[in-house]
Amino acid sequence: MSTTLTLGCHSSIRALQPNQNKRIMKSSFENLILLALMLCSFPAQSQTQSETMNNQTIDKFYVIGIRTRTTNENGQSARDIEALWGRFWGEEIQKQIPNKMSDEIYAVYTDYETDFTGPYSTIVGLSVSSLENIPDGFIGITIETGAYQKFVSKGKMPEAVFNTWLEIWENKELGLKRAYKSDFTIHGPKYYDGDRAEVETFISVKD
Repeated sequence: MSTTLTLGCHSSIRALQPNQNKRIMKSSFENLILLALMLCSFPAQSQTQSETMNNQTIDKFYVIGIRTRTTNENGQSARDIEALWGRFWGEEIQKQIPNKMSDEIYAVYTDYETDFTGPYSTIVGLSVSSLENIPDGFIGITIETGAYQKFVSKGKMPEAVFNTWLEIWENKELGLKRAYKSDFTIHGPKYYDGDRAEVETFISVKD
């Protein structure tokens, strides 16, 4: 994984203001994922915090969305996931997904070949009630019932989620427990609540 830190990336995060419109916030979430994949060391921002919850069982659910296969090696994931999010917003993918449960956007990281240093798949889409009538060019996946460690990022976005992913990667104890089945982040309405925003991240762990 690339560990290059640039002042340009740092500035682009801090320049985001809480009163910007949702379209810009959506774009910034896309940029957050790219930055989190590219950077491994970055000081936590004082206005954000991450709350780690006890392990919990998540029941099986389904997601329909669009997918890319990528790797963090040589920054490839940055390019691939940027293109995936660009397609999601540009083609208004959320409006084309049938059987949706809500408008919350799921970013799912799954099909790990090894761990976060090897190839894996990223799916961006919505939770759905069934995998019937999947549109052409889309994929439907099942997130099986399993144990997860939940992180709640609180504060100004996207910095709060960014810092949570750094915490996850740097946590050696968690690294030993990770199951590398399917991890996911829920991008819900609270993401747009300015300095009181919240985003939930679920990391699959061994039973």
